[in-house]
Amino acid sequence: MAVDLSRRGYRVQRWAARGALTATALAVATPLVYGGLRGLLLLVCGIAGLGLSAAAVWWTLTLRGPLRWGAALIAVCVPAGLVALFAATLFWALVVSLALWGLAVWSGRFALRGTGSERAATRERRLPPPRRPVLIMNPRSGGGKVGRFRLREKAERMGARVVLLEPGKQHDVTELARAAVADGADLLGAAGGDGTQALVAAVAAEHDIPFLVISAGTRNHFALDLGLDRGNPAACLDALTDGVELRVDLGFAGGQPFVNNASFGAYAAIVQSPTYRDDKIGTSLDMLPDLLSGQQGPRLVARAGDTTLTAPQAVLVSNNPYRTGDPFGLGRRERLDSAVLGVLGVRLEGAVGAAALLLNPDPSGLTILTASEVVIEANRPEIEAGVDGEAMVLPAPVRCRIAPGALRVRVPRKRPGVTKAPPRMDWRRLRKLAATVGRTAAPSRLHRPYSAPDAPPEPPRPDAPHEGLGPGEPTAPAGPRSAHQ
Repeated sequence: MAVDLSRRGYRVQRWAARGALTATALAVATPLVYGGLRGLLLLVCGIAGLGLSAAAVWWTLTLRGPLRWGAALIAVCVPAGLVALFAATLFWALVVSLALWGLAVWSGRFALRGTGSERAATRERRLPPPRRPVLIMNPRSGGGKVGRFRLREKAERMGARVVLLEPGKQHDVTELARAAVADGADLLGAAGGDGTQALVAAVAAEHDIPFLVISAGTRNHFALDLGLDRGNPAACLDALTDGVELRVDLGFAGGQPFVNNASFGAYAAIVQSPTYRDDKIGTSLDMLPDLLSGQQGPRLVARAGDTTLTAPQAVLVSNNPYRTGDPFGLGRRERLDSAVLGVLGVRLEGAVGAAALLLNPDPSGLTILTASEVVIEANRPEIEAGVDGEAMVLPAPVRCRIAPGALRVRVPRKRPGVTKAPPRMDWRRLRKLAATVGRTAAPSRLHRPYSAPDAPPEPPRPDAPHEGLGPGEPTAPAGPRSAHQ
């Protein structure tokens, strides 16, 4: 007798969803049942303590003198005291509750596999190795990674021409990249920080030739999201001989390209200070009180589709959205080819707003959305910006846009960071999956596998070469999509 594996597998997923919801309920109930009224009081104290801690962080950032240090002491001591109180009072119930939470997350992600929660992997293409690659290397980036990993020597052995930026001398990286293309380069690469990567990438996109990322900078977030080995930048050079090509998006803030993000507001103003590089913490603490209170810096207005953010303290526009629902994935992008910008705006009104940001599941002070275009306006003719970590001053208004699939990135075929991202923990989808019964839950010829009706469709990805996608040319809008979280 034949066995319907798809029907059986779906039944397992349905019961896994029910197990996840049950484990979640038990994780909440265990400390309350064990502690009784005391457990309920501890829960109330925990919520109040979290709110007080958030308010204390706000006071630390906006006050000066002894009041600031007192607020900082509260921000540190209150969470530590709560942890000690819960551990001393609940004993094993706290351990059991944490274990149940872990079980709920594991079971929930198992249940959501194959239900439309996963993101499709970026398509890879096998192409012949480049014949005339040119790599631009900054020997100062990342504390001297170019020299420490002997990147120049390895690249030249593999047939690449290396343009080494001389320390202490000003270089126009964009002009160097364009000169390399004019000389016949069929691949451009950059070993340096994300700011250098973006400049060279824009030239590669403009001429529709592959771009090679060498993770020789300090952080290299772009390399991280591409799955490259940031600890060994020499491994990135393997793409010259054993590589695949990806089509990814490229962002622009005005005429400035960015591979990661462009920030406006408090952080952008701080990085303009000449003392920031040598004393990041001191400079930030000195400038933040005036910036967060609105006494210093421009008054911003951000427009993304039908959404308008008025007077935000900070706006972050990213080349594809960052993860926000998964605490283990914060700062990472699930993909680089979704054809939309990620927008994160923060507008807090005092300590109450800071506490609401932590305690409220839908805080009014935090706006998260996606759009194909974002316009940043100000009450000044120029706006301070941080574009891939580089301090810039751009003429207002600043139009941020995304060029879908504009960049051909050549990466090693084997990359350590390429792993299949687990499904998002979507509790609404889990409840629907757990509630389905009988034949309506199982896939068949008459019933399609479960898929949430509100799941957004994957945007089409272009595979044909892109033309006319230079920094000064507009792209077709992908259509704004917004969602407040």
